[in-house]
Amino acid sequence: MTQTNEKIGFIGIGLMGHGMAKNIVEKGFPLTVVAHRNRGPVEDLVSRGAIEAASMEEMARDCTIIFLCLTGSPEVAAAIAALKCGLQAGSVIVDCSTSDPTVTQRLAVELAAVGVHFADAPLSRTPKEAWAGTLDCMIGAKADIFARVQPVIATWAAKIVHIGGVGDGHRMKLLNNFLSLGYAALYSEALALSRKVGIPVAEFDKVIRGGRMDCGFYQTFMGYALEGDREAHKFSLSNAYKDMRYVESMANAATVTTTMASAVKNSFAVAMANGGNGAADYVPHLSDFIARANGIE
Repeated sequence: MTQTNEKIGFIGIGLMGHGMAKNIVEKGFPLTVVAHRNRGPVEDLVSRGAIEAASMEEMARDCTIIFLCLTGSPEVAAAIAALKCGLQAGSVIVDCSTSDPTVTQRLAVELAAVGVHFADAPLSRTPKEAWAGTLDCMIGAKADIFARVQPVIATWAAKIVHIGGVGDGHRMKLLNNFLSLGYAALYSEALALSRKVGIPVAEFDKVIRGGRMDCGFYQTFMGYALEGDREAHKFSLSNAYKDMRYVESMANAATVTTTMASAVKNSFAVAMANGGNGAADYVPHLSDFIARANGIE
């Protein structure tokens, strides 16, 4: 069991957050969660030893480190606004969401004015690794705040990299997602072209799998494209589209051309415009939308 004076709060116990929170409480940290529209994860975590707060303000009063694992910057800003009146000086907010770095820095300044610290700690991999406690995490924080939050993050992350100051974690996460979502767009177009010229998906895969172009992302992507497993990579198309908009925004602020990033974003825009905006529409399903755009059913 972990010995700690920190009291941990967790907001956002969805696909990723449920597994992360499960590891926090099972590895000895006192954990408080807050009501969620899906009662299943709340009740599961309470059965493992977590406490359910009656409100965000109550959580803020009772916790010294609060993790957020939400959809994006608007949801993060709303959660912090709800917490703010109860936050104690010296406490830490850790944003594990994929957020806009400019919003991250603004929120950090607002919290610093009331004596509250901020860290951005976005993550990589899938709900499977969240449950196993083997996620990757990239952290933007001052050195002393990193030292405080690192033992808690280590309950759910196997690879932890302290990137730099506040905002740098989110910047690196966007670069990471640019690469992974770029793969998804590339695979989708390559598979459409492969089928169009008469090479079946199974034959395409025989060449790529095990070769230099193979990688973990390719394998989960092909779990759907080849094997039909709709839950092979449970990251939604809508979140992917949001993340690529954030990448473009970051590039625009840095005066960097977005030849590739805009093309990737537009691939996901095609899916969103043609019905791919549901909660169970995941990144590997992009291959279907690109295929249909090319007359392939």
